[in-house]
Amino acid sequence: MNRAIASAATAPIRRRNRNNCTERPEQREPQTPVNAGASSSGDPSSSRLTQNSAVPELPGFYYDSEKNRYFRLLPGHNNYNPLTKESIQYKAKERERLRLLEEEEKQKKKTTRAGLNSSMLLQKRQLGLLSSTSYSRLVHELKVNCMRRRKIEIHSPNPLVAGTNNFKIIVADAACERIFTVNDVEYGGCKYGIINLSGLGKESLTVKMYDNLYFTNRKVNSVCWASLTHPDSHLCLMGIAETPGCASLLPESLFSSTNPGDRLGMLCSFTISTGWSCAWCLNPQVDTCFSTGLTRRVLVTNVVTGHQQTFGSSSDVLAQQFATQTPMLYNGCRSGEIFSIDVRQRNRKGQSWKAIRLFHDSAVTSVRLLEAEHYLMAADMAGKIKLWDLRTTKCVKQYEGHHNEYALLPLHVNEEEGLLTAVGQDCYTRIWSLQDTHLLRTIPSPHPSSKDAIPSVVFSSRLGGSRGVPGLLMAVKQDLYHFSYN
Repeated sequence: MNRAIASAATAPIRRRNRNNCTERPEQREPQTPVNAGASSSGDPSSSRLTQNSAVPELPGFYYDSEKNRYFRLLPGHNNYNPLTKESIQYKAKERERLRLLEEEEKQKKKTTRAGLNSSMLLQKRQLGLLSSTSYSRLVHELKVNCMRRRKIEIHSPNPLVAGTNNFKIIVADAACERIFTVNDVEYGGCKYGIINLSGLGKESLTVKMYDNLYFTNRKVNSVCWASLTHPDSHLCLMGIAETPGCASLLPESLFSSTNPGDRLGMLCSFTISTGWSCAWCLNPQVDTCFSTGLTRRVLVTNVVTGHQQTFGSSSDVLAQQFATQTPMLYNGCRSGEIFSIDVRQRNRKGQSWKAIRLFHDSAVTSVRLLEAEHYLMAADMAGKIKLWDLRTTKCVKQYEGHHNEYALLPLHVNEEEGLLTAVGQDCYTRIWSLQDTHLLRTIPSPHPSSKDAIPSVVFSSRLGGSRGVPGLLMAVKQDLYHFSYN
């Protein structure tokens, strides 16, 4: 019986015409040729969209572009022939991912700008046709397209716990000398650690994890470095949205056993109802404060005095960042609103304390201020990335190609290199030109895409410190990769 169902499910659908002859439905429909060059950046989503729109959808059937036929779909609970629309789409995405990986291995990747090569850039620079800024930006674009993936070996004092848990978050300090890692553990909760990048070089693919690991039974939603006693001396951790949540401030010396007598315990920790985001303030006027984005409120805490100030909001605060030139805190909400707070003021009932207000059509997942703090970059759960002018409160640029529907995914802005990097829900890492929003490269994940395998990345021209190597770090599953910039 099951064999009969399976054979019927995979048989192509045919109909009889007026002459009592069978013909396939696709023969009656004119086929629109697929444009292979739909995306100059190699974005797989563009080619899939073109293929899907080339043929009409029939309820209960799917169209196989390779076999050029319609096939019947079965309910997802059929274990003998689980032919569902979701499984078919997943297999198609996997084929595309493997194809892109093969192209990268064979170094078939080409620049997305016509005529962009090192000799042309050097010639234009010598002729005075390019300014130093434009020349530097285009050189970075050229190097981005030439990056190659290499796996990094992580040395740990305890080999039993190294490389046994999936990476969830990696966050680099300001100098890109270290990355703080959050790994999910099998029995629930998280494992924290710090990896020293000083050993990473052009020839070396080895990094060292600090001696001590920190385990907790809480999941982590957000992490940021904090400069309390010296630059990047502590870490702010925000417990995931569960009851009870927890906000903590840990000294980075807790992870090193070099000077056991100097190690301090948890400096600050308090329970919260539901936590989504955190940010540390670097402005000299309030440089001992950090903020936590909670359910319908913002909580600003002075870690020295213990004073806390609450600002109410009409929606959950999913993303935060402090300005450095002014004591302003920018917040992105589930409602799509972005608003700023001057943290020096005291919140009063009935007082309008929102200084700047911007609006997206979907939940805001990340906010990033540019260096001059006249512009703010924001991403949302509709896959939109927008650049806002804070002086006019208008969107001035939009970066296309990002994919997100439900995840809290960060943006990475590198103004010196003129690049914007973001990992999508589809597990592809995309890099854009900050200046003209051009999608420069789409990098497939080395692992099959899934909700628990979304890569976490760090991009810098100085990985390992001032004398470090440039490139992209990617943590996915249990592996850490370096995309060599040179």
